[in-house]
Amino acid sequence: MAPFPLESIFGSAINNLVYILIGLGFGAVLEMSGFGDTNKLAAQFYFKELTVLKVMFTAIVVAMVLIFLASGLGLLDFSRVWVNPTFLWPGIVGGLIMGFGFVIGGFCPGTSLVAVATFKVDGMFFLAGVFGGIFIFGETVADIDGFWHASSMGRFMLPEWLGLSTGLVVLAVVAMALFMFWGAEKIEAAAGLTRTARAARGQRMAAAALVLVALGVVAVGQPDLEDRWNQVAASKDSLLTGRAVYLEAAEVAHIMGDDQIRLHLVDLRPEAQYNIFHLARSHRRSPASMERLARDLEGSPANTVVILVDGDERLATQAWKDLAALKVPNAYILEGGIPAWLGHVMPGLELEPGTPLESLFPMALGARSEASEAGHEALEASYVPKLKLSSGPAVKKGGCG
Repeated sequence: MAPFPLESIFGSAINNLVYILIGLGFGAVLEMSGFGDTNKLAAQFYFKELTVLKVMFTAIVVAMVLIFLASGLGLLDFSRVWVNPTFLWPGIVGGLIMGFGFVIGGFCPGTSLVAVATFKVDGMFFLAGVFGGIFIFGETVADIDGFWHASSMGRFMLPEWLGLSTGLVVLAVVAMALFMFWGAEKIEAAAGLTRTARAARGQRMAAAALVLVALGVVAVGQPDLEDRWNQVAASKDSLLTGRAVYLEAAEVAHIMGDDQIRLHLVDLRPEAQYNIFHLARSHRRSPASMERLARDLEGSPANTVVILVDGDERLATQAWKDLAALKVPNAYILEGGIPAWLGHVMPGLELEPGTPLESLFPMALGARSEASEAGHEALEASYVPKLKLSSGPAVKKGGCG
């Protein structure tokens, strides 16, 4: 399933050659489309010539429908495709700065590279400005660090914002692009630019094909968590049946005290049970929020460990399957849940899995109970270590300047 690890399959030489060929093709298309001509680029802002707008949105919608059709057919693991995290207000401010720069200078960073490739002097000066801006930003970013990381929303996309299925959003974006293309043609016709009948016929056929593929994305849908688990079950199910991902309370206690590990203790129990008692530094999440947790953990360092906690392993086991389906590495389960933890830190106490905690804690103590952390005696207990850190599958990054 794509994206394929080209470097591990063919070696770095072939891997780099593929990147060079893609870059050559990309640059050639941009140049042939007029992206190296500042007059052509700036003309779109004056509604005189909208080729650049049409080329860019054509590339966007074609890539979009093919990516999500491939994902729906099980040919592409979209969770391994990098999506830039959303930082809302910094993104808006950055977009405004870039927009003004594009209008004033006639280039964006990417198109200035295209212009430089054909030795255009204005492109060279613009690119020099880009490097100067990058240098100044790098030297001053520490002064605006709070704003730069403000309003973080993680991997946040249109389907989540609109509350619609991915297929419907794809269809809506295609419809929006086609309407915009139609409007651009009308504006260009008013400015005296016309198309031949053959070109117009080709555009209609391409638009029809695009709509058909978008409808195919709607029909196919996107894999849900159960589908994704079925894709990895053959390699992951043995970890559950062999109890390889169930950590004893003694090992969890040691991990909690290890400052070399970025620990996420995730308590899946109902809020009432969590309020009565929970482990120190744990945070509560709904079992249905594992996709959100996976997005929050995206890009985390390799020493990040997730330990799922509940009252009797059932919720934690299902949540672990969800995280495994979402390719989250280093996810584990507290063996026996909270009853096993309490039995470990409170010698002599024996609780059946799923036992309500009201009889043990007369009031809601949360993490204020001494039992929320392991004492000296509990830390000395022996255990069979099972934690094995792994970095997980690589996420393919890319982008356009």
